[in-house]
Formats: sequence, structure tokens, C-alpha cells
Amino acid sequence: MRKPGQAAKGIRRVNLSAIEAASSETARRINREIILQLIHARQPISRADLARMSGLQRSTVSQIIEQLIHERWIREGAVAQLPRGRHPTMLVLNDDLVVLAADIRPRQVTVAMVDLNGRLLSRSTLPLGTDPVKAVSSMIDCMRRIRDSNQRKSLEGIGISVPGRVDKDSQFLIFAPNLKWPKFDIRQAVEQGMGLPTEMENAATACLMSELWFGRMDGVSDAVLITVSEGIGAGILANGHLVSGQHGMAGEFGHISIDPAGPRCACGQNGCWEVFGSCSAARRFYSEAVPAAKHVTFHELLNLAEEGDACALSALTKQAKYIGKGLRMVTAALSPEIVLIAGDITSAWHLFAPVIQAELEKSTLRANPPGLLPTHEGDVARLRGAAALLLHRHSIRSHHEVS
Repeated sequence: MRKPGQAAKGIRRVNLSAIEAASSETARRINREIILQLIHARQPISRADLARMSGLQRSTVSQIIEQLIHERWIREGAVAQLPRGRHPTMLVLNDDLVVLAADIRPRQVTVAMVDLNGRLLSRSTLPLGTDPVKAVSSMIDCMRRIRDSNQRKSLEGIGISVPGRVDKDSQFLIFAPNLKWPKFDIRQAVEQGMGLPTEMENAATACLMSELWFGRMDGVSDAVLITVSEGIGAGILANGHLVSGQHGMAGEFGHISIDPAGPRCACGQNGCWEVFGSCSAARRFYSEAVPAAKHVTFHELLNLAEEGDACALSALTKQAKYIGKGLRMVTAALSPEIVLIAGDITSAWHLFAPVIQAELEKSTLRANPPGLLPTHEGDVARLRGAAALLLHRHSIRSHHEVS
């Protein structure tokens, strides 16, 4: 029998005051994010309109605004000329605050400078080899050149999207079968080389963060974003929260086998979804149909299809069908409201969306399938995602430091 006041074995006492503090802190963070999103979507906007649209007290809005101005996230713009009453000072995002974004892929890396509105101010693409030390060194040199040519901007940090999974605690890239790099601390090398805070995340999760930060996810609490490139990745939003799973491994639907007799995947299994639905798969389908054809890139394959090449159109249609078939796993497991597709295939969305949609409708377990949407601007989504990653985490840190 327990002594009076002794907790039962295996049951931890709950500190109710800590829960109240955490709840208050969460509310402040959410209110801050609401105000930032409203300014981004409605700028220029007055304090009064922010209070009206957010439903927050004017005093709360004013406090958040002063904090955001102090941290240089926003700035005061023009004074509105109204027919009567006070003339409010309008608020806009501070487009002098920028981040460097890097999108690492198996054969290349693209580096860009991105402002708070998601605009790419400059961009450069470099080839990547198999030696991560040399590759990251070249990437850092490129970042320095872009930084030095934009010295009037306030550079806040660096966001990196990678074709694999990042352990949340160590920030190591722990699973990237298509990249084929030995273990190397990418984030630390970049942070030390540039002297700036650096964040790194899986490309699909970064793209989903871009949609949340810059895009059209208002009111959506359950969504999946599928990146289709050399492989297939997934970012997950469930009940309004980004899902990373243990060691950041959640969302590897691309490495679930859909045909054990299929081709060997880079992960070591046979017949994974990505060996049928990726851009590499489409190129393989084309080379099998036209053995004498020269090696074609995926962009060339898209151009051939647009020009009426039957074999190119067939290869891409086959890829689109497999994308739709694979989405059965995603929708059955997660039941999202919408499925977003990011990647070069979206540049020919008019051709392949009906194919993916038909397969999605055929295989859904519910009466109404989830909405199917492309992300904007193809490969730019990954750069904006890397920027959104840094901005989101930097914003949270700034909030904690002030609070």
C-alpha cells in the first residue's frame, strides 16, 4: 500500500501550473503566427484590420506588432488615406530581410536568395559530385558570392532541403539512398563556413512548410505533399501538425514496395513506389521503348511529349498512372483533405493531372477522394521550402527569446 501522498508506481505527477504556462506560451506563439500570416496575405494592412480579421484584442495585436517590428520581420509603410477618421499606418513584410536557400539533389545543388514574400532575388545551380566535402565547399562558395552581391539585404540564415531524411536531434542526414553520400555533417559545415544559423530538412517536408508559410493552406489541417523527382518523398500535415516520426523518418512512402518483382531500388528493395513513379522511372520507360535514343533528361522528355512524341507521352503517362496508384497507400494511411504534388511533372500538369486523378478516384477508400493540387513553380517550391524552413524555425526562436 502506498503511503499518503506517494504517487503510484509508473505514474508521474502532473504539474498543473506548468501546463497553464505551456498553454499560455502556445497561445502567444499561435497568435504571432496568425498575425504574420495575415500580414503576408493581406499586406499592406492596418492594425485595426488585423484585430478585426484575427479576432484578437487590439492590445494583443499592438504588442505582437511592436515585437515583430523590433525583430525586423515587418515594417511600417505608407499612411492610408481614408475618407474620414484617423489615417492608419499600413504594415508590410520587411522585404530587406532575406535568407539563403539551398536545394540539394543527387546531381546538382541550387542556391538562391529568398525574401519574406517568397521572391527569388538571385539563383545559381552547381553540379554535385560524390564527395560531400568538395560538394558542400562549392556550395558555400556559391552562397558567399550571392551574399556579397546583395550586401544591402539583411541575411538572417540558411535553409537547406535534402533528398532524404534528417534526424531531428542530431540534424544528420540519415537516409538518402539516391544521394549516395557517406555520413557527413552538412548543416554544421555550412553553419561554420557561413557563420549563420542553418536549418536542414527533407525536401517534401520543406515544400509543405513553403505551402504553409507562403501558400494556400488556410483552413487545411490534414494534407500530404508528394515530391516527384529522382525519387518520391512525402511531407505530412496531420491535425494541423507537421509529422516527422522517430528520427525524422515519417513519410517514406516512396520506399514501400508495390511490386516485389519490380526493378531494384536504391534502398535495396525491389519494386518500390519510386522505381515506377519517379522522374527516373519515366526516363527508363522511354529508353525501354526507344533503345536507340540518346540519353534524355526529364525536361527533354517533357518537351518531346509536348511536341507530340508518342513514346515520350506514353512514358510520362505510365509514370503518372503509377503516381496515382501509389497515392492509394498515402490516402488509406492518412486520409488527407488535399494531396499536393511538387516537381517538374507539374509543368505539364494539364497532361498528367487527369491521369493521376483517375487513378486516385479508382483506388480511394471513401466516397470523395482528397483534392489534388500542384505546387506552384515546379522546382522553385523546394527553394521556397528551404527558405520557409529557416523562417519558421527562426521566428519561433525569436519569439522564445523575447518571451
